[in-house]
Amino acid sequence: MLTEDDEDYFTEPGFHLPGTPISVQKLPSQSSLPMEPLGNHDSEAGSPPKEKSGVQQQEWILERMEGDSRPMKELPLTLSEKRRIRERQQLRMRKISGWNSWKDSQHRAARRFRERTTEVFQYTEMWRGSLHRIEGHFGSGVQSYFSFLRFLVLINFVTFLLIGGFIAIPNMVFEELQLKINSTRPVIAENQTCLLDYNPIHQGLVQFYEYVMDLLSGTGYMELTYLFYGFYENTAVDLNSFSYNIPLAYLITTLFYFLLSLVWTVIRSVNRFKQSLVNEDSSLSNYSQKVFVGWDFCISEEHSVRLRQNSLRYELKMDLEEEALKRRQAARTKLQRARVYILRAIVHLLVLALLLAAFYAIYVATGYSQQLISQDLVSNNFFLGLLVQYLPSIVITAATTILPIFFNVFSRLEKYSLTWEIKLTLIRCVFLRLASLVILLYSLWTQITCNGQKDEPDCKTCGYNKTYPCWETRLGQEMYKLAIFDFLTVLIVILLVDFPRKMIVQHCSCKLIQLWGQQEFQVPSNVLDLIYGQTVCWIGTFFCPLLPLLNTVKYFIIFYLKKMTLLKNCCPAKRTFRASSSNFFFLLVLLFGLALSWVPILYSIFTMTPSKACGPFQGQSFIWDTIPNAIEPLPQVTKEFLYFIGSQAFLVPIFLFLCILISYLVALANSYGQLVKELKVYVQLEGRDKYFLVKQIKEMSEANENRHKADHGEGTWAHLITNPF
Repeated sequence: MLTEDDEDYFTEPGFHLPGTPISVQKLPSQSSLPMEPLGNHDSEAGSPPKEKSGVQQQEWILERMEGDSRPMKELPLTLSEKRRIRERQQLRMRKISGWNSWKDSQHRAARRFRERTTEVFQYTEMWRGSLHRIEGHFGSGVQSYFSFLRFLVLINFVTFLLIGGFIAIPNMVFEELQLKINSTRPVIAENQTCLLDYNPIHQGLVQFYEYVMDLLSGTGYMELTYLFYGFYENTAVDLNSFSYNIPLAYLITTLFYFLLSLVWTVIRSVNRFKQSLVNEDSSLSNYSQKVFVGWDFCISEEHSVRLRQNSLRYELKMDLEEEALKRRQAARTKLQRARVYILRAIVHLLVLALLLAAFYAIYVATGYSQQLISQDLVSNNFFLGLLVQYLPSIVITAATTILPIFFNVFSRLEKYSLTWEIKLTLIRCVFLRLASLVILLYSLWTQITCNGQKDEPDCKTCGYNKTYPCWETRLGQEMYKLAIFDFLTVLIVILLVDFPRKMIVQHCSCKLIQLWGQQEFQVPSNVLDLIYGQTVCWIGTFFCPLLPLLNTVKYFIIFYLKKMTLLKNCCPAKRTFRASSSNFFFLLVLLFGLALSWVPILYSIFTMTPSKACGPFQGQSFIWDTIPNAIEPLPQVTKEFLYFIGSQAFLVPIFLFLCILISYLVALANSYGQLVKELKVYVQLEGRDKYFLVKQIKEMSEANENRHKADHGEGTWAHLITNPF
């Protein structure tokens, strides 16, 4: 066992054993060092001083580490070096004033408080134990799906709190207290024709199945609830000391929760991106690190030990699969590569043809469904009416269920790595799902706006198709039906597909059934379902304000349903994938879905004429007119300031400043990237030096053992190390 003095001795420059000198120039790193290491950075800016001895360089490192704000246990130093730093800090504390000492103690106390608070909040995380159990049984890839689901639950719940606190609850309170409400809706005689056809209540005797139909489709009595846009009034409360504008609150809350979702998702994406950079770097993540450093020594229970072992085993399995595939790709000939490229081109054409066919089917189904609903031709038949109401949802679900099966087969033929195979399949499925929503919205837009022709007879009077007297509620109903049908699909698949398959495979000995095998949990398709459902929620929130509440309940139930079917019906996947990059990729796709949801919302706010028969913006030319109308009564100075913020004189300089800032950050990132590359080279050279030194020590050990045997026990290897002179 070496003492601390021995450890310091090994770090002295020129260390060698008697009779067996080791020259520093013989190290592998010395023969590979560039002429200007680390990009010729100045020593005062962060590099060790040049032209100085090893002792001086070590002193310089200790001085740098002494000013580090991290705890002593996190510093990459030996015990002797940490002890020397502690002694220096104690000597320095004697010289500082009492005020500075008090500030340092308060800083340390605040840091400990933050650390303990973080530990406490970790134990209060929702589904923390369930996520650890899933990760242990099925790996971090499957666990990333449930972590992503928890993130969406939180986003939807916070969105519901914003809408409930600023829109729904104020409306309820004002109506319950019967406060003096001043309507801001102008009475326009020529628009009375736009109000005649809007009557969501059933007339006469209503049968039971019509209530069920209204519940599933959002029609009838469901329209006269706070669930939909049309129930909110264009009113404002104006008392002596209190005023509240419902339309303004509706618009500002919409913009705020979209901004909050963007910021929240971007922050989470950046954190996952950092993890993916570290975890996917071969120089920082290798087999030895996972085997020797990846164990959590805080685990004490036998069950937890097995879970952690399974998690490490799946990660190593993934690394081995990717390494084997890389070797096969490197061994391909030019002819084999040409065949692979031709096959990939053919597969891309087939995928494009399938996508176009699916989009055309969705467009036709949406138009046919809206035509039958507008003409009220199937209201007397429950099942036929339900089929017509959900016809677009059925076609979208059928397309997004059948086509991914072909995508999975095609992706395996393209000979990509497992990670890229999953990503490519996910990209195609994402495009299919989100483009299906685009086709659905486009089909509805062509009917509501008469294909953009406001001079058409149906759109000339109201500015939109008069057969849609409350077109915002109609859009909300479509998103509501998509969300309901998505949940019903998950429930039906679990009850009628997953459980029967488990029972058949478990109790039937037929070879064909056993070849079919137990179900595997497919992470890409399940994550895509979540992104699709969240995009539907974002699009429909403006037209169906309480949709985030329904989405929160839906995802909460789905978590337990998916967990149950995962643990009871599914087996560990034969082809695993790394979760580090996938977490970031999922959030990137979610950001794309968020950007897609902005398009119909912003188009409705700035371009389309709001309904004159319902809603908080009835009677206005455009929804955005609420902002200028709210600014107009303000004092002149405040009004001019707000108009200046929205003018080009303010926005253009801000845009130029942001461009300059982005250019600076890109240049700074490039410089840091170059420095990181050079540091990685030095890390690799350090590993070679360690291997070289271990080899030299082994040879010297063997030589000294032979000398010891020849000299009949004169001196020992341990004596030579501790007393080399």
